[in-house]
Amino acid sequence: MPRLGVGIGWRPEIDLTVERLPGVDFVEVLAENIRPGPLPESLAVLRARGVPVVAHAVSLSLGGAEPVDRTRVEHLATVAAAVDAPLVSEHVAFTRAGGLDSGHLLPVPRTRDALNVLADNVKRAQADLPVPLALENIAAVFDWPDNELTEGQFLAELTDRTGCLLLVDVANLYANAVNVGTAPATFLDELPLERLAYVHVAGGVTHDGIYHDTHAHAVPNEVLDVLAGLCARTDPPGVLLERDDDYPADADLAAEVAAIRAVVERGR
Repeated sequence: MPRLGVGIGWRPEIDLTVERLPGVDFVEVLAENIRPGPLPESLAVLRARGVPVVAHAVSLSLGGAEPVDRTRVEHLATVAAAVDAPLVSEHVAFTRAGGLDSGHLLPVPRTRDALNVLADNVKRAQADLPVPLALENIAAVFDWPDNELTEGQFLAELTDRTGCLLLVDVANLYANAVNVGTAPATFLDELPLERLAYVHVAGGVTHDGIYHDTHAHAVPNEVLDVLAGLCARTDPPGVLLERDDDYPADADLAAEVAAIRAVVERGR
């Protein structure tokens, strides 16, 4: 697994911030936001410095019952090649069914039948990608009935059947602990952490007992505690801060990156 360090999600709204932010070892771009052709200047600057860029997708709908859209996979592959990505990532989720697009990442039923479909779709995507694929646990506000596997067991079997890597989102894990009762320690204990590619950290907010993974608020201490639990089990190859809206001052973003690095270094 490549050593990525501590990073931040690159977004056009904070491109100059990311360029000058201290302590950024790598960045992640949303593949759907990158068009073929010349890279945005800020990304080109980062690449010229040797900063690794990971391509992250949100629309492959790998957990859907329909075949994977090869056009979307090919776009992810094109972006990966353009930024010389060491790996790409997506979610264990579906976003489309029956010709409709949810506009949101929806959880996959954790049944054997759903796992079969997901594994087949992952293999099809992998065949068209130039680099390894890491898959991410999502935040959910509901759980399907009649699950046959825990989320940790489901992901462990998925990695075994496909050879994929794991992207563990500790903010999503905290959200699921609040919203659907997932036990973070059990989840982490069930994962094959030797397959861990990197980690996502993000902020959110609680309203009426529901935790919303907004990517628009400061990272709460509870999410950093879940990160610490992960770091007590393994030394993650990379940990990345996601921020997608209501961007704070540069100093505040730098402080969040530094806080993440402190947790990682304490775990070593």
